[in-house]
Amino acid sequence: MGILQRNKVAPHRDSNPSPETLVPVKPLAAHEEILNSNKKSGWTQSRAGGGDTAMLLIADLDRVNHVVDPVEAKKLERKIDFMILPYLAVCYAFFYIDKTTLSYAAIFDIREDLSLKGTQYNWLSSIFYFGFLAWAFPTNFLMQKLPVGKYLGANIFMWGFFLMLQAASHNFATLATLRALGGAAEACSDPSFMLITSMWYTRRQQPVRIGIWYTANGFGIAGGGLLGYAIGNIKGSLPSWKYEFLIIGALCSLWGIVMFIMLPDSPVTAKLLTPKQRRMAIERLRENQTGVENKHLKWYQVREAFADYKLYFFFLIGVVGNIPNGGISNFGTIIIKGFGFSTLVTTLMQVPYGIFIALSILTCVFLNDRFTNKRCLFIVIFLLPNIAGSFGLRFLGVDHKVGRLICYYLTGPYNAAFVLVLSLQTANTAGHTKKVVTNAVLFLGYCTGNIAGPFFYKDSQSPTYSLGIWSMIVSHLVEVVLILTLGLLLARENSRRDRIQSQDEGGMEGRDLDATAFSDLTDRENS
Repeated sequence: MGILQRNKVAPHRDSNPSPETLVPVKPLAAHEEILNSNKKSGWTQSRAGGGDTAMLLIADLDRVNHVVDPVEAKKLERKIDFMILPYLAVCYAFFYIDKTTLSYAAIFDIREDLSLKGTQYNWLSSIFYFGFLAWAFPTNFLMQKLPVGKYLGANIFMWGFFLMLQAASHNFATLATLRALGGAAEACSDPSFMLITSMWYTRRQQPVRIGIWYTANGFGIAGGGLLGYAIGNIKGSLPSWKYEFLIIGALCSLWGIVMFIMLPDSPVTAKLLTPKQRRMAIERLRENQTGVENKHLKWYQVREAFADYKLYFFFLIGVVGNIPNGGISNFGTIIIKGFGFSTLVTTLMQVPYGIFIALSILTCVFLNDRFTNKRCLFIVIFLLPNIAGSFGLRFLGVDHKVGRLICYYLTGPYNAAFVLVLSLQTANTAGHTKKVVTNAVLFLGYCTGNIAGPFFYKDSQSPTYSLGIWSMIVSHLVEVVLILTLGLLLARENSRRDRIQSQDEGGMEGRDLDATAFSDLTDRENS
């Protein structure tokens, strides 16, 4: 099917087209202020109807494509950056600090204080992601129905609250339950960040913006190391690991309140933008052909998502890309301490690791911005240091402490590769419900990898963890194969789409982007 043109009815095989057939219609009756206009809208709706929320601000196609002053557009872009990126970045830093609290608690003697035996510490690492996994689909559908900024803020508050409660744990069962609840609260994090990024930024801008807030991952590791060092020096009546949970949990809950109040839910409703700026914010997304937001759950888009090969690739990439993360984020401090450092020095050794990750992410996204359509290539390039570092950890002798520490640091740039995986998904999926489903499945893979990762680290192999290091090597090599295969398939699909669209009236330059920009069409409907 070629790109849907204004005032054209898409062909249907049946002689009696179903109600879901693509037809040019006016916006939904829910938007009465639009229907009252005497102008014909010209919008091409998705099969199930229910256009994008952007149609609230743009009643007809003639208002979509007006000339915008470049200076004014640049000013708006900076304003949006200021409205969105600081909140997401600080929040993401807390996400990673939270993920490493158990790792720091381990070197602050939580295993001894709670009498953890056998694989119980591994289970505490993994059970967080069982909560994440169980709540992944419900939280993604709730994000579609509820204001995303408010929903994200409320979940961050609850996640910090559950983290503070972990300080009251006296046994494995209590701590495991609270970690599962914390995982459920965090299940909305990455998917909501991706949705927010896709509703505010153009396809070209998305990798850099995802990279900017994901860079806070590295600063979170560095900040977590500094916090760990400071907390380790508290001389109070409680064990250091309890202060870790209480202080970081309180900071997270406080930031959740800030997010609830300050983070806008959508360009359509952003209070800090004037009506004109809201329209400009929406109009600049026209070329994305992925819309802004749609509050209607469309079952045909759910079915299409599960019939799309890309969904399964993203799931598998989520798994193999996060088996290393599940291990290193929970056993990294133990590995470093095994190099001969004291507990407090071990916390500080995470600071350069975090800074190296942040610099890797920034380098990756800006190179990707400089060289367009090279995402898959840069994903592979930034996986190579991880493969080299993993081989070094496996084969360098334990007496080469500096060399092994450098190899440990080399395992960080996989974060940069994962940033581009996220942007690859947002750039190649359209239709709001389909985006929600694909996000959820990608993070089901993310959870599966993080659940499996810690179980490759055997107590009997501490602190070198040979099986755990092999899991990193194999996972990264499989990820390289998956990324290269997906890249070839996407290139073939893009070539087919361009060939079909070039045969339409007016060719590629004559495509009527206006008619489909905010109609909540999926990538398959719009190709």
